[in-house]
Amino acid sequence: MLPKDFPPWQTVYWWFRRFVRRLLFRTIHDVALMLDREHEAREQSPSAAVVDSQSVKVPSAPSGGGYDAGRRIKGRKRHISVDTDGRLLMVNLTTVDISDSAGAQEIISAIRRRWPWLKHLFGDGAYDRTKLLDAAALRDFTVEIIRRSDDVSGFKVLPRRWVVERTFGRMSRWRRLVRDYEKRLDVSEAMIHLAMASKLLRRLTP
Repeated sequence: MLPKDFPPWQTVYWWFRRFVRRLLFRTIHDVALMLDREHEAREQSPSAAVVDSQSVKVPSAPSGGGYDAGRRIKGRKRHISVDTDGRLLMVNLTTVDISDSAGAQEIISAIRRRWPWLKHLFGDGAYDRTKLLDAAALRDFTVEIIRRSDDVSGFKVLPRRWVVERTFGRMSRWRRLVRDYEKRLDVSEAMIHLAMASKLLRRLTP
C-alpha cells in the first residue's frame, strides 16, 4: 500500500527493519526528548517517572497471546514510563495477561541505562507488590504509590498519574496505535517511538 513513487515494498521494509535493529527510531525519540526538556529549562535526564500500562487489541493476535479477563481483551499490554510532564521514557511490550508489576520490573531493570539520573517512580495500587518494591529497592529506586481516596466519589484527577493517561491518549491519536497491528514486538515498539518522536519534533520546530 505504499505510494507509487516509492521503491518496491520489499526494499522499503528491508531498510525499515535495519533501522529498527539499529534502534534508530528510539535514538531519534530520545534525542528529541532531551532537546524538549532543555527547551523547558529541565535537565536532559529526568529524576522521576510515572509508570502505568494499557491493554490494546491485536486484530490477528498470535497464538499464546494471552487474554485479559477483566477488560475482555486478547492482545498486548503496553507498560510505559513517562517523565512528570508526560514524555515517553520507556516502553515494554508483553502479552496482555502479564501483570502491571511484572511488566514494570522489566522497566526498572533497564531504564537507568537510558536515563541514569532516574530515582523516583510513581504508580497506582497495581504496583504495590512486594516483588516489584524489592526489585526497585535493590536498584536504589523509590516507589511512591498514589491511591484513589474512598471518600471521594466520581471522577478526580490524581496527582502525577494523570500525565501518563494523557500520554496514552496521545498515542491513540495515531490511528496505527489504536490497535497493535504488528506481529513483531520490536516493530510495534518502533512505531510507538516514531509516533512520540514526531510529536516532540513538531513541538521543537518553530
